[in-house]
Amino acid sequence: MRINLALLAALAVSGGAFAHHSTAAEFDKDKPITFTGTVKKVQWMNPHIYTLVETKGADGKAVVYRIEGGPPNALFRLGWRMDSLKIGDTVTVSGLRAKNDASMNIGQARITTAAGKHVFDGNAPGHEAAP
Repeated sequence: MRINLALLAALAVSGGAFAHHSTAAEFDKDKPITFTGTVKKVQWMNPHIYTLVETKGADGKAVVYRIEGGPPNALFRLGWRMDSLKIGDTVTVSGLRAKNDASMNIGQARITTAAGKHVFDGNAPGHEAAP
């Protein structure tokens, strides 16, 4: 009985380490989006990096999308740094819109610089493996 209680306690404590939101719960695979815009801000924070990119909407007015990237530590290990994208950089973003139409969040995104480098590569439909 003592071993079972210890095992249950260990599982209860470690469960949070494996918990993560489902991409399918927040983003809609039937709402792909691709646009070109200007980097306004890059937020390196846990649990995800966010890149704010401004573009023009269908009405010609400025729209700022919030692109969700991976965890900072994982991206850092892949070679990305805080200066991989700079304010003012022109980028092309392709990814999935949030299910909530009022949200300006984009997930599973690939951000491509004007030089053609893939940054914060996601796995939205149509994305081949990162170079």
